[in-house]
Amino acid sequence: MQFELLTIFPKIFESYFNTSIIKRAQENQQVKIKVHDLRKWTKDKHKTVDDRPYGGGPGMILKVEPIYQALNYLKKGKVLPKIILLTPQGKQFTQKQALKLSKEKRIILICGHYEGYDARIKNFVDEEISLGPYILTGGEVPAMALIDSVTRLIPGVIKQESLAEETFNFKNKKEYPQYTRPEVFTYRDNSGKMKKIKVPSILLSGNHQKIKEWKNKN
Repeated sequence: MQFELLTIFPKIFESYFNTSIIKRAQENQQVKIKVHDLRKWTKDKHKTVDDRPYGGGPGMILKVEPIYQALNYLKKGKVLPKIILLTPQGKQFTQKQALKLSKEKRIILICGHYEGYDARIKNFVDEEISLGPYILTGGEVPAMALIDSVTRLIPGVIKQESLAEETFNFKNKKEYPQYTRPEVFTYRDNSGKMKKIKVPSILLSGNHQKIKEWKNKN
């Protein structure tokens, strides 16, 4: 799997993609992540990627030309990429969609910024995706979330038994509560009174059938 990102803030990704599971996936050559500075495909000396909107209005709009040029260049690889525009107007991202994208070989993510995109950019993408029904400063955070969600579904990146136990694999149901040591947690409440919270006794019973039934109910 190869991810490629088009952004005007390439350094944003450095820390996140060099930690934890995503770092290991890259080291094990299960995933490749390339970050491209969109300004590389501008033609003026100021490397302009945005301009004022026609018809007036606040903010600046990302121009169509540099994105078109970038996509034309990047599409020349051996594997035809799936091109995704990250935008609040897109289809809301789900675990089902993450699983579908994990079957792809190559994905290009376009990260917007400022007020929005020139609408003509949509003519050159395969899909529009939104992280959720809210507005962010740019598409960089949604890109990181999408790559994280998809990467962990690629075979071998994490243990399959872990995937089988996860939230969205329960049919329309949230994952059951989970506990670890200590068996009894003691704390002081706001009034200064000492209180205890215990791990449910069924989880300590060793009865796997009863534990399974408890998990299915909670």
